[in-house]
Amino acid sequence: MASKKKKRKKGISLRLLYSCLIVVTAVVFSFTMFSAYLLASTFSSLSESTNEHISMEKAAHELMDASDCLTENVQRFTVDGDMKFLKAYFTEAFDNNRRESAIKKMSSDPKCKDALSQLQEAMDSSLELMKQEYYAMRLVIDAKKYKEYPEILDSVELKAADKALSEDEKMRLANKLMLNDDYYGIKENIRTNMQESLTELENLTLSEENNSLHNLHKQLIIVCIMTVIQTLSIVFMVILTSHLGIKPILKAVEKIKIDDPIPEIGANEFRYLAHTYNKMYSIYKNSLERLNFKASHDELTGAYNRSGYELLLSSVDLSTTHLILFDLDNFKGINDNYGHETGDRVLKKLVDTLKNNFRIDDYICRIGGDEFVVFMVHSSPAMKNLITTKIENINNQLSEETDGIPPISTSVGIVHGTDVKDSSTLFEKADEAMYKSKQKGKRTLTFYS
Repeated sequence: MASKKKKRKKGISLRLLYSCLIVVTAVVFSFTMFSAYLLASTFSSLSESTNEHISMEKAAHELMDASDCLTENVQRFTVDGDMKFLKAYFTEAFDNNRRESAIKKMSSDPKCKDALSQLQEAMDSSLELMKQEYYAMRLVIDAKKYKEYPEILDSVELKAADKALSEDEKMRLANKLMLNDDYYGIKENIRTNMQESLTELENLTLSEENNSLHNLHKQLIIVCIMTVIQTLSIVFMVILTSHLGIKPILKAVEKIKIDDPIPEIGANEFRYLAHTYNKMYSIYKNSLERLNFKASHDELTGAYNRSGYELLLSSVDLSTTHLILFDLDNFKGINDNYGHETGDRVLKKLVDTLKNNFRIDDYICRIGGDEFVVFMVHSSPAMKNLITTKIENINNQLSEETDGIPPISTSVGIVHGTDVKDSSTLFEKADEAMYKSKQKGKRTLTFYS
């Protein structure tokens, strides 16, 4: 009996058990904090990588924007002969240096080698394009007999036949050089190279994000496992101490139920978990916003749909915007004679043609079956000649039968925001102008006045 009593008295030492729990908790806590540190480092790395690639994509866009700026100014100079466009051209080319800055920015990251290669090809094409632009500008300078102009144009020698042309003939030739297929072919090469550069950047970003998310997932599992172990230890210790940590957990549950971020209160471990959850919650919300893109774009053509159009209409600056309304002539006949599949291909061809003739900054919207709107932003009422030329090019390209797509034309109505009282009447006036174009015999354009 005495032996049995002795064994019972030994039992399990609460102090020893408590000390062991403290040691276990300390070890688990230390490991949890280390995993949390790795988790935070992964988040930081992911954020830095994403920001860096966003910066690279912005640099790539800057090259295209600079090229479009040069194109716009040289085209307007060959149309109007206004020296301010010549000055703007050379300011962009030699003072702003956005193209060179884009190349330099991307050169700083060795991982962007493939994207840089595509961007460099775009830059080379842009420089090749400048030779043709210089020649066109020289023609205008000779035609207008300007005495003061950038010295670099002195090195441009006109061909004898071109030099002998009359003033009007030189202006027409200069304008033709800026609007012919060769010129736009090089522009398309620039766009293609830039898009390939952006694709390379997107692939690089996606690859690094996938790696980071994979590591993040593993580290998060480790954190969760350690948290469970630590929670079990804490639950046992709560019996000996108090109900530590219950209040913040209950509040977190309430917030999760109503789809709100978790308040970062309570123990350090829980604060970190709440902070991690809130970051993931933010990423989840951002993903939902990306899904809204589909709600504002036409699935067939990729242009903005009616909802996107309404949003753009409510936000554009009327003082610097043209609304250009395109309506396909005899589109019903194409559907009837060739079928709706061919009709869909005609609509896609129209949108592609509009994209090739307008700038990246301009917005293309499909607002009806065969009605399309282009918001030409940052434009003034004085750009009628340029708009007319663009629309003539569009109709010329649509009139060519390609890949089994029958020729077609558009009737166009154009209105500038300064010609209307408010945005609610902008489309109405463009529609009136387009109707006049239809009355004229189609394949025509009318500016609302």
